[in-house]
Amino acid sequence: MQQALIFDMDGTLFQTDKILELSLEDTFDHLRSLNLWNSVTPIDKYRQIMGVPLPKVWEALLPEYSMEVREQTDAFFQERLIDNINNGNGALYPNVKEIFAFLKENNYSIYIASNGLTNYLSAIVKYYQIDNWVTETFSIQQIQSLNKSELVKTILKKYEIMDGAVIGDRLSDINAAKDNNLMAIGCRFDFSQEDELKQADLVIDDLIQLKNVFPKSNGLISS
Repeated sequence: MQQALIFDMDGTLFQTDKILELSLEDTFDHLRSLNLWNSVTPIDKYRQIMGVPLPKVWEALLPEYSMEVREQTDAFFQERLIDNINNGNGALYPNVKEIFAFLKENNYSIYIASNGLTNYLSAIVKYYQIDNWVTETFSIQQIQSLNKSELVKTILKKYEIMDGAVIGDRLSDINAAKDNNLMAIGCRFDFSQEDELKQADLVIDDLIQLKNVFPKSNGLISS
């Protein structure tokens, strides 16, 4: 039976920090131009909550603002993120394409489950041409609950997957794996937190280490 490997995008496959600060600074400059913000850009606070769905981001960064302002801010931020991706300001983490090629050659199916929105994810997939290996990319936008465990469950149901792993850098990825009886692989990358990684079944420091976890064989997960 083919194994399914479900990857997070931000902070796992894509080095979001390369475009995050640029896009967030542009967004809060925009708010300043509208006289809606008069302080520094809260980049540090955003880093702390990195990985949650964007509606929750704006609840945290703009707690006293109206839903209308949050939605407008989110739309502007999304535009800046996509512009920065298309302008080549971002980057994949090292060895993404190499490990994808390895996994595909050895009969593993690859999916992406992300808290990012559809257009943003499509921009990354298209720019870096990773759809050559990825069966399908799923956005949190596709489910009402904004719960990553539910998003992973959607993937399992659609593709009748019985076994596999979730690979990601934050607790939402680890919980999504455990809630769906999958292996939880934590990535010790830019936005990861050690207290969260402790709850993973396995922690890696580089995606290339997945070669040792998912060997050249019939797709059995190493114990």
